[in-house]
This record gives sequence, C-alpha cells and structure tokens, in this order.
Amino acid sequence: MDSVKEKQFNKWFSAFILAGMALALILTTIFKLEGSSTAKAFLLVSAFGSLMGILSTVASANGLIITFLFGLLDVSIYGAMCFVNWKNGGSGLGNAVLHILYFVPMQFVGFAQWRRHRADKSGYSVKPRRLSRKGLLLTTALFLVGTVLSYIIIARFDKSAADSFIRMAVVLDVLPLMCNILGQLLMSLAYMEQWIFWIGVNVFSIIMWSTAHADGTSGFAAIYIVKYSFYLLNSINGLRIWLRDSRPQ
Repeated sequence: MDSVKEKQFNKWFSAFILAGMALALILTTIFKLEGSSTAKAFLLVSAFGSLMGILSTVASANGLIITFLFGLLDVSIYGAMCFVNWKNGGSGLGNAVLHILYFVPMQFVGFAQWRRHRADKSGYSVKPRRLSRKGLLLTTALFLVGTVLSYIIIARFDKSAADSFIRMAVVLDVLPLMCNILGQLLMSLAYMEQWIFWIGVNVFSIIMWSTAHADGTSGFAAIYIVKYSFYLLNSINGLRIWLRDSRPQ
C-alpha cells in the first residue's frame, strides 16, 4: 500500500471507528436509560468516558500526542466505574486500582516521553520503536510473574470471587490488569509491542463485561462491551500502522 492510499485508508478507518462508536454509544445509552436518576447518571458518565477513550485510542494508533488528553478523561472515569461495579458485587477491583493509581499519572509520563521521541519538529506525532530481543524476554517474564502475583493478591480481597481452585472472576480481572500495565508502559515509551497487550486488554475486557451484563451485576456493562469491541478493531489497525512505522530504515 503506497503512502497516499495508506493515508486515505487510515483517514476513513479512523472516521468509521469514531462514527460507529458514537452511534453505538448513543443507541445503547438511550436503550439503557431507565431506573433511578443515579443509574442514569452513571450510564451517561460511562458513555462520555468511553467516547473520550475511543478518541484517545484512534489518536494513539495514528501516533498523535493528543491521545494523552483524551486518555486522561477516559481512564479517570473508567476507574471510577470499575470501582462502582465492584462495590455492587461484580468484578473490577483490580482495574479500578490500576486506572486511578497507575493510568492517570502515566498519561503525564506518556506525554513527556512522546515529546522526546517525536517524529518531527511540530511535536504532534511520535516515532514508533521496537523492543530488542532482551526487551521482549523481559516483558514476557514481567507479564507471567505479574499475573501470578496479582492473582494471589486480588483473590484474597475480591468479594465477587467464588470459592474454588481457580476463581474465574479474579482471572478475568487479572489478565486485562497485566495487559493494561505493560501496554501503558510500552505505549508511554513509544514501543510498537504495546498493541499486542492492547489487543489482549480488549479481548479480556469484552469477556469480563459480557459476564457482568449476563449476571445483571452492572447496569452500564453494555457501554463497555461496545467500547472494547471498537477498541479491538482499532488496536488491530494500530498494530498494523506501528509495525510499518517502526521498521528499521
């Protein structure tokens, strides 16, 4: 695909993601607007946060530094909603802690790092990098060790988890948690491999919120099922773009 066709494709694909997400959010929100005023408020806040999130991910796929402005709004709201879902008896404790204590400050770190690795003097876009073999091995080891440790810790405190050898509610909390941590770290440092973890985040999050929706433990789960479905499409496109742009010259 030549550069002109590439730019045209990215333009239309980004427009499709943004328009599709906005339309799906509007329809889902209207359909779900029922119950108490508190439930409606949570739903509307979740929808706004999700819209900021899709703006952030589309900007990130295209290497635009403005992603961190939209991202700050998204992760702040999502962290709060995960905490509410956990308080109501569902899963989400790990993601609540992650977003509030890790993702929020990492938006500022990422902005500073992308400015250091910008693609041109304008400072609006970043030059993607690739991990070395040593970096890949270290990242894999961190994922495996972090997953085990996170499972042990969260299983002790997550009240939604049933007593069994493998607590699936905790597993569905831990896997996106670790993918989020490493995805955000690699994103802040402008590494292409971030998109592997973002794809994992999206797949595991769709499963988690689908479970919450089926169990009836969350009145705003549908918003996040839609959100992460569009995120998955965008992350696949982001991987394609960053694979191309991070090739050695």
